Amino acid sequence: MNITKKSDGTVLTVLVEGRLDAKTSPDFFDDMKNSIDNVTELILDFDNLDYISSAGLRSILSLLKIMNTKGDMKIINVSEKVMSVFEVTSFTDILDISQK
Repeated sequence: MNITKKSDGTVLTVLVEGRLDAKTSPDFFDDMKNSIDNVTELILDFDNLDYISSAGLRSILSLLKIMNTKGDMKIINVSEKVMSVFEVTSFTDILDISQK
């Protein structure tokens, strides 16, 4: 997994590439948690995310809980494959998600 961050004031956009699974999600969550101190809007760009597991979903849910106290979190450029995981798990009901 590769993570590329772009900060614009209090807005942080994060491009996540590869797989967000049991192996990569702990590092992803730790990196994000340490990057959002002064962030009021977190945008996760999943344009190049190939796969997400339940561990990845847990990381996203944990980030959402943090961001709900600070501002807003959006997920953009979600592929059909990853969107189907969000739909099956009903994450579409709790996340602000837009597809490619």
